[in-house]
Amino acid sequence: MRKLSRRQKENIKKVKNIVYADLEEAITLLKETATTKFVETVELHANLNIDPKYADQQLRTTVSLPNGVGKEIKIAVLTNEENFSEAKSSGADIVGNDDLINEITQGNIDFDLLIATPNMMPKLAKLGRVLGPKGLMPSPKSGTVTNTLKSTLTDFKKGKFEYKADKTGIVHVSFGKSSFTISQLIENLTSLFRSIEQNRPPGVKGKYFKSLFICTTMGPSIQLDLDIFT
Repeated sequence: MRKLSRRQKENIKKVKNIVYADLEEAITLLKETATTKFVETVELHANLNIDPKYADQQLRTTVSLPNGVGKEIKIAVLTNEENFSEAKSSGADIVGNDDLINEITQGNIDFDLLIATPNMMPKLAKLGRVLGPKGLMPSPKSGTVTNTLKSTLTDFKKGKFEYKADKTGIVHVSFGKSSFTISQLIENLTSLFRSIEQNRPPGVKGKYFKSLFICTTMGPSIQLDLDIFT
């Protein structure tokens, strides 16, 4: 059995068997447990009362947090050649059509987000098995299939990102860095919670949220009261 470090033991003591009903207190503790030498990512883990194997209980959407997430993303755009100039000037890091598809087919995926114009989607169909498991397959619902490249790229470069529930119905998503201020993290977490809440799948019956936890990359899980945002 792996031994816990002194730092880990001390952090666990701070959160053990406590459910936090005060958001500022929880975020303050979150920052206190970020004791590594690097800037840690802060995450929300929301266990939802959904079964994603049913189409009407799936959660996949986008959100723009007030203070961003503290990460620069590399965006690739798949479109016709006449749109290359617009895509590049709007912030795309990689632009292509058939050549980009060939790169993806060969397993060369050097980007964090793929945006495509609708006319290119039939060509991407065969790459579902490659892009799907990585969460990179463009879709209209997530805003990554679009004819308005300029505004779409601007939004994603400013911090808009996609999140979804995994196959067990849990949303794992970062909402900032441990270097953010308490107020910035509260604003981001509140916006993220509201987004999940407002995008409740139509097939959900009864209670939507089962549990809420926040943590840093190397820190312990801090449980939040389900009514903390009311």
